[in-house]
Amino acid sequence: MSTRTTHEHDGTLAVFLIGMRFNRPWRPDAWLPTFLAMPRMLRELARDPGSGFLGYRLLLGGRGVTVVQYWRDVESVYAYAGDPARSHRPAWQAFNRRARRAGPAVGIWHETFQVARAESVYVDMPPTGLAAATRVVEVGAGRHTARERMG
Repeated sequence: MSTRTTHEHDGTLAVFLIGMRFNRPWRPDAWLPTFLAMPRMLRELARDPGSGFLGYRLLLGGRGVTVVQYWRDVESVYAYAGDPARSHRPAWQAFNRRARRAGPAVGIWHETFQVARAESVYVDMPPTGLAAATRVVEVGAGRHTARERMG
């Protein structure tokens, strides 16, 4: 018998996608510092429950890396990014200095989403993605279809 779960979350939610692309893979001097900066930021955020950071998933692609981050709200994302005492600001400044010298050896991007409602289902899966970042609940009465879970 399959186990079906979904996530449960009260209040606001933000999803932040951030990624890098290896435009010139033969230039690790240009992309390696950028690549190594993200794990430091994720560790810093994971140690600070008050930051609003709820969790993340790492996705590897052919020419790059994407991190799907779950946050309490968009304001928490912006507060972290703009705080000079946190790891993001110095990493961003260092990236810009390197980019001026090395050109387009590495590309970076991000997208921020304020989520009003979200739906999920996980079949025979450990807590993953949004469920790992919020709460896992069994799919029960009134939650069997995506439409029902969306509310």
